[in-house]
Amino acid sequence: MALGYKDLLARADQAVASVESDVAQSTRARDDVIFVDIRDPRELEREGMIPGAKHAPRGMLEFWIDPDSPYHKPWLAEGKTYVFYCASGWRSLLAAEIAQEMGLKAMSLRGGFSGWKAAGREVEERKPAS
Repeated sequence: MALGYKDLLARADQAVASVESDVAQSTRARDDVIFVDIRDPRELEREGMIPGAKHAPRGMLEFWIDPDSPYHKPWLAEGKTYVFYCASGWRSLLAAEIAQEMGLKAMSLRGGFSGWKAAGREVEERKPAS
C-alpha cells in the first residue's frame, strides 16, 4: 500500500489549519465563518450538532463545492472561512484539505464534535428529516 490513513491524516494536518474548540467557539458568531458538519445524518440525529452549523455530507462535499456541479450549494461559494467537523476530527481534516484544494478557505475543528461536547460547548438537537 502506497499510503495509509495515517499518512493521509499527517499530510492533511500539514496543509490545513486546525482550530481548538475554545478558539472555534469564539469565532462561531462571526459573519465570515461557517461551521460545516460532514457527519452522516444519523450521527446528527443521534448526537446533535453545533448550533448554526450547516450540514454537508462527506460523500457529497466535492459536488456541493464545485460551481459547475449540478449539486452545487451557493453557501459554499460565499468566500467565507469554512470550519469543517466530524465526530473525532479525522474525516473533517481530510474534507478540509479537499475543500482547500478546491479553493475554499478551510479549517478543521481539532477533536471534532466529540471534543466540542467534552468541552461543554453548546449543542442543538437535529430532528430526523421527514
